[in-house]
Amino acid sequence: MPPDTNVLPEQIQGDASLLLRQRYGAADAPSDLHWNGVIASLLSHRSVRAYLPQPLPKGTLETALAAAQSAASSSNLQVWSVIAVEDPARKARLAAHAGDQKHIVQAPLFLVWLADLSRLKRLADARGIETAGLSYLELLVVGVVDTALAAQNAVAAFESLGLGTVYIGALRNNVGPVAAELGLPPHVLPVFGLTVGYPDPARPTAIKPRLAQAAVLSRERYATAGEVDAVARYDSTLQAFQQAQGQAVEGWSARAIERIRTPQALHGRHHLRQALHDLGFELI
Repeated sequence: MPPDTNVLPEQIQGDASLLLRQRYGAADAPSDLHWNGVIASLLSHRSVRAYLPQPLPKGTLETALAAAQSAASSSNLQVWSVIAVEDPARKARLAAHAGDQKHIVQAPLFLVWLADLSRLKRLADARGIETAGLSYLELLVVGVVDTALAAQNAVAAFESLGLGTVYIGALRNNVGPVAAELGLPPHVLPVFGLTVGYPDPARPTAIKPRLAQAAVLSRERYATAGEVDAVARYDSTLQAFQQAQGQAVEGWSARAIERIRTPQALHGRHHLRQALHDLGFELI
């Protein structure tokens, strides 16, 4: 029989309780969870934006890539690729396209994750086979989903090795220039970047709270009962976190609503449809 993972040594129970309070706040921390080292590592995730100049050990990237390639892939199409960027000048140019985020330059490794339909196009073209299916939105959705699944597996692997990461969605602010910098062929979309490196202990980061499970979990059919109260509690929890971190205290709901209020709040990404067409995606 498998071990009962709910029966935990006292120290592990304490660690689990602490991580859950950090992730949800005391009021919404779930109980009776199964627990092991993998779950503890996942719940310990935090965004790291300050890195030591220390290079990564040999084989680190390849290890994370093996984890990434072990993620699920729709129909095993594997329609993603990744570009490892270590050249300081190129990192600086990419940072300029992504809101001048300094940690892109500071991190020893910057990964650009790509939804990549071009590989299938080259394979079909070499065999003289039609590729009408690539014109449809579904294939791009598959590519984006595959890319996200692979990247998150890589993040889990990096973190298990003591490294820190943060996603850089701002690469989509300037898709065209990013594609030109990286020499991307048609039918390839830079979905996001990822900085990787050893966290700077002089600038520690904390676990950011998330919405209560009651706000995101429905059973059998979509439900919103309790959502208003859960969001209100989360606003209070996040405000306390922001204050402790020396950040602007605004809670979650106000900031999230502001992000969808106008096209300009998308910071250039409201032009994404045109950028996709320019990259060869017809999106039928």
